[in-house]
Amino acid sequence: MLSLHTSSSPTLPFHHSTFQPKACVHAVSSSFLSHRNVKSLWASFGHSSFSSITAKAASVEANASTVSLHTAESDVLKALSQIIDPDFGTDIVSCGFVKDLLVNEAVGEVSFRLELTTPACPIKDMFEQKANEVVAALPWVRKVNVTMSAQPAKPMFAGALPMGLQTISNIIAVSSCKGGVGKSTVAVNLAFTLAGMGARVGLFDADVYGPSLPTMVSPENRLLEMNPEKKTIIPTDYLGVKLVSFGFAGQGRAIMRGPMVSGVINQLLTTTEWGELDYLVVDMPPGTGDIQLTLCQVVPLTAAVIVTTPQKLAFIDVAKGVRMFSKLKVPCIAVVENMCHFDADGKRYYPFGRGSGSQVVQQFGIPHLFDLPIRPSLSASGDSGVPEVVADPQGEIASTFQDLGVCVVQQCAKIRQQVSTAVTYDRTIKVIKVKVPASDEEFYLHPATVRRNDQSAQSVDEWTGEQKLQYTDIPEDIEPEEIRPMGNYAVSITWPDGFSQIAPYDQLQEMERLVDVPQLTPA
Repeated sequence: MLSLHTSSSPTLPFHHSTFQPKACVHAVSSSFLSHRNVKSLWASFGHSSFSSITAKAASVEANASTVSLHTAESDVLKALSQIIDPDFGTDIVSCGFVKDLLVNEAVGEVSFRLELTTPACPIKDMFEQKANEVVAALPWVRKVNVTMSAQPAKPMFAGALPMGLQTISNIIAVSSCKGGVGKSTVAVNLAFTLAGMGARVGLFDADVYGPSLPTMVSPENRLLEMNPEKKTIIPTDYLGVKLVSFGFAGQGRAIMRGPMVSGVINQLLTTTEWGELDYLVVDMPPGTGDIQLTLCQVVPLTAAVIVTTPQKLAFIDVAKGVRMFSKLKVPCIAVVENMCHFDADGKRYYPFGRGSGSQVVQQFGIPHLFDLPIRPSLSASGDSGVPEVVADPQGEIASTFQDLGVCVVQQCAKIRQQVSTAVTYDRTIKVIKVKVPASDEEFYLHPATVRRNDQSAQSVDEWTGEQKLQYTDIPEDIEPEEIRPMGNYAVSITWPDGFSQIAPYDQLQEMERLVDVPQLTPA
């Protein structure tokens, strides 16, 4: 999420060559007063009066320096506002990327930091280059110092999260809802692609019955360790990616019933010391049953990547998975169609037919489709313990995963931006603005209406449906103190009486809306 404010810089001492109050006072005195008159004037006014005049002149000069500093800062911000973030469609100043702006006009030096939403931003080099160019083009600027950084990892969920998940920015589910289509291959290569882009990444193998991670990667330490004091799990590591799998627990594959499996997955995921992560990739187990629902409900998933193959049977199972994510308000951002084709004798062959991936994209409106060919090297890398994007980082497969990684980074940034601004309170006109993600419609609600329509157990009897909260219990002029997003489906609203209301987007869309809301004219 984005910090939508620019940090102010301290005033730096410098003078402006075109405004010198002391010189002006001296010129007037020498033009109109003789030496004798000056003495007379000194005697009549006294030393204190002359000191007062000098102090006022110094104050005017200081004010002029301050005004000039603010003008210089405005010039820099105006120049930087020419750079548009292609994902948000907004300039980088409005996005809040510009931090720690320092201006020293006396020597023509400007320093600032660009804080991006993720260290894996695919256009960070372009931002740095353009920022240098537009600021250096200002006539008084002689030197520009730009540093790049990324926002600290923070979850998009306002509720109470398990300790292990509190410093993870994005959680990506890689799902197929069908076994044998290459879902684990996509999850592993996506994780190492994101790490290669500069992100802090973790990979969680959620398949307890048949964990794939121990075969597909080769960490030095192949056993998970426990922190005896904190009672937490320390993940293993391979090439900078943190790894957790039931296969690293010394158990091999599990033989247990569903409820026990859900508990094991929950424990592995939520009690692991993941640390600060930009992306946690979750290799989902096949199916749409109890384990998958538990994962989706316990973990605040940011988005899902769907893996399929060209066969019609694969499409049928994938469609069930997409509908599951839709009901749980988890956006599916990309489809990867694996084992699409192979090339031989100068021709391209499609042994399993064509169109399954395209059908998923068209039927469910998923924006991006990626094709993976049948390649012996891709299959061999999955068995060798070295992911294909690591073994051949310049190859065609790595290029496809690079495109997928860029898509994941961009779509997650868009989702976080949409969620962070989906429900806001405008104190100037005292209305709650609502613009639900994936919708172009914006509407307004009266705060009292939102508070009176609370559907929690404190307001409505769960057994009888009787309304416990009365209309007159809520004052007409009530205003929310804070609005925070809760994943992709709701917001948490804190009211002056201390009540915290969970307001799902679906419920907000059904409330009575305000009409003829006064619009303020920008100054």
